[in-house]
Amino acid sequence: MAIAPVSPQMRDHPVPEGDIMEIQMGPSHPASHGTIKFNLRLDGETIVAVDVEIGYLHRGFEKMCEQATWNHVFPYADRLNYASPLLNNVAFALAVEKLAQVPTPERVQYIRVIVGEISRITDHLTCLGMAASELGAISAAFYMIEAREYLYDLVEAITGARLTVTYCRLGGVIKDLPADMAERLAFAFKHTDAVLRDCDKLLSRNRIFVDRMVGVGALSSDDAISYGLTGPLLRATGIPYDVRKAQPYLVYDRMEFEVPTGSRGDNYDRFMVRFAEMRQSMRIVNQAMQQLPDGPIMATDPRFVLPPKREVYGSIEGLMNHFKLVIEGQKIPPGETYHAIEGGNGELGFYLVADGSGRPYRVRVRPPCFYGMGALGKMLTGGMIADIITTFGQVNMIGGECDR
Repeated sequence: MAIAPVSPQMRDHPVPEGDIMEIQMGPSHPASHGTIKFNLRLDGETIVAVDVEIGYLHRGFEKMCEQATWNHVFPYADRLNYASPLLNNVAFALAVEKLAQVPTPERVQYIRVIVGEISRITDHLTCLGMAASELGAISAAFYMIEAREYLYDLVEAITGARLTVTYCRLGGVIKDLPADMAERLAFAFKHTDAVLRDCDKLLSRNRIFVDRMVGVGALSSDDAISYGLTGPLLRATGIPYDVRKAQPYLVYDRMEFEVPTGSRGDNYDRFMVRFAEMRQSMRIVNQAMQQLPDGPIMATDPRFVLPPKREVYGSIEGLMNHFKLVIEGQKIPPGETYHAIEGGNGELGFYLVADGSGRPYRVRVRPPCFYGMGALGKMLTGGMIADIITTFGQVNMIGGECDR
């Protein structure tokens, strides 16, 4: 164990009398998920104070975006929260379309809801499966990963890829849903629902699981608001804030769904809120499939949308338009905007500035799990060393999203 340097944040914590040990946990630790380091002050196994460092991933997402055209940003967006890449795609597309004032066809809006909610389920399955594994419930973890595979097969059928999907474009999506989408969806949801029922039986009333989760890492609703938390971390405290309800986008105002909340704001409530949200997401997808209208999957504005291949190959106008959009990028009118959606971990927003060129002048991301990491020290203080793993797992930190 290395002796941790005392940070300014830790100096502000009163140190009780007794033997206080200062150690570092991570970043080379199986539960630290990459670059995270905990500078701990311990009284025995009780955490007296903790300074959480998110470390340095050195990807530079926001600066990379400023060197690329608007469409070239979509592959970068995939790699923010790679557990739910389609939600990142949708969020960036909506922000750019808001800035450019490009209307999208109604079918596109439904498709984006469908793929976004499928991606939310895969995100929650990843979070809860890994959290269960870290508590020793490896069977439940395998079940959830199995369910995620059914959904990844569905994502692959829609987008052609499983993880780095690059599915959205300014004005629409790159391809339509497969012809047998309804049958594929029914198959995937049938197996996912069975897995959720089994995991509910395995975990929800399991004595070991309950003892390790209930009352651990609790946060009050006032503290959650003061830290800027959103998503499951906020809803676990009893506050039903959901961007899909508070500021409806796409066609969420046409969907009937509930916003699951907790009451104690502890790890158990965070786990169960995500668990309940998966069922609500399946409910939304089923409604969207029933309401799905016919129509195009891309806007027709030649200033922002690539022409069809037949025009590129068959006319000089199409070839020139394609060349300028690819090489120079879409000339978004000067201005700035912010647009947020409900991501897997909460409010995922993009602040964009355009200067009239074919590249973003400024891109700023509001990553929801970054704010969760800011509150993690408050959740851990007063708990035990073993509580770090369970609490950190429920924050669902994604390194690509936290990169500053």
